[in-house]
Amino acid sequence: MATQTLETQAAEAAAGGSFLKNNLREYGLLLSLVAIMVFFQVETDGTLFQPLNLTNLILQNSYIIVMALGMLLVIVAGHIDLSVGSVSGFVGAVAAVLMVNKGMHFVPATIICLVLGGVIGAAQGYWVAFYKIPSFIVTLAGMLVFKGLALAVLEGSSVGPFPEDFQLLSTGFIPDPLHGETLRITSLVAGILMALVLLISKVRGRAERVKHGMESEPAALFMVKNLVFAAMIAAFSYMLASYKGLPNVLIVMLLLMLVYDFVTSRTTLGRRIYALGGNEKAARLSGIKTERLTFYTFINMGVLSALAGLIFAARLNTATPKAGLGFELDVIAACFIGGASASGGVGKVLGAVIGAFIMGVMNNGMSIMGIGIDYQQVIKGLVLLAAVCVDVYNKKK
Repeated sequence: MATQTLETQAAEAAAGGSFLKNNLREYGLLLSLVAIMVFFQVETDGTLFQPLNLTNLILQNSYIIVMALGMLLVIVAGHIDLSVGSVSGFVGAVAAVLMVNKGMHFVPATIICLVLGGVIGAAQGYWVAFYKIPSFIVTLAGMLVFKGLALAVLEGSSVGPFPEDFQLLSTGFIPDPLHGETLRITSLVAGILMALVLLISKVRGRAERVKHGMESEPAALFMVKNLVFAAMIAAFSYMLASYKGLPNVLIVMLLLMLVYDFVTSRTTLGRRIYALGGNEKAARLSGIKTERLTFYTFINMGVLSALAGLIFAARLNTATPKAGLGFELDVIAACFIGGASASGGVGKVLGAVIGAFIMGVMNNGMSIMGIGIDYQQVIKGLVLLAAVCVDVYNKKK
């Protein structure tokens, strides 16, 4: 009996070690984000975790995270989209013309802008999917085209301000009907509920994997990781509740993250996108309509670029010809830092989000410390290079 117990413990330990080895990149990302946050919290004398700064951190990176979700699917499918920054800037310019110059209500104007983003994604995806023109070339052309169109639409000058109702998309906070005096009680309760829902869904997901004999995390590691993660969400919600509460754009981001995590991990469509990026020829031979799938990923990217453009315009309260400049670099970097493979077929939604937050925390922390934009660019470039080197090293192993 004792021998069987020892053998069982040895088998569990071996399985745990194997799981950690196979998922080292994911755990390394989480630890890296925590280490970076702790570093900047110390170096900024506690400024990083101030409720006001945390709110600004969310608002400053919301549009990057939204686009990173779409870029992840494009990269997993084995392509790239360099036009996302220009498309978001162009859509923001169109939104300004419709709402400010034409006086259109923000709801139909928003719908028109999202449809426009989808049409742009379809136009670019058509050439990539059906004519096999490299996505790098098509989207590089798109970057130049839509940068020029944004300048033409705005006639070289900024247009604003936007209607107050539209601004709430990026600058508003969820209401507090419970009327807390020092805390936004509704935001705190919502944050705690989100933490509980996440914890319950993870427990149920692991139970399903165990039931079907699939590889799963060791029980102790699983509980520690998810309890710490839930506690961090609750603490994060408390800090935001002590200021103005949960921003509206955070709710939008969380809903999108849940939807895309479900699509990529639980649906046939998600599995087919990974198969497409892993081996397009094999995917086609297995019956997957690879051209149509590529086409859809670019349409999705266009819609999310449009949404990001609206969020950025609402936050800035004006549309400028230079809006979206350099966004594509931060979005692509977030995906690669988050574990997406440059050769396609690999990447997770959580990884892309963590990668975006790593970039955001670094930008925010270095700005608070007074590091110049020149050295900020150097440091971000080195971090991106290191992330890709790790990916290449893991693939060679």
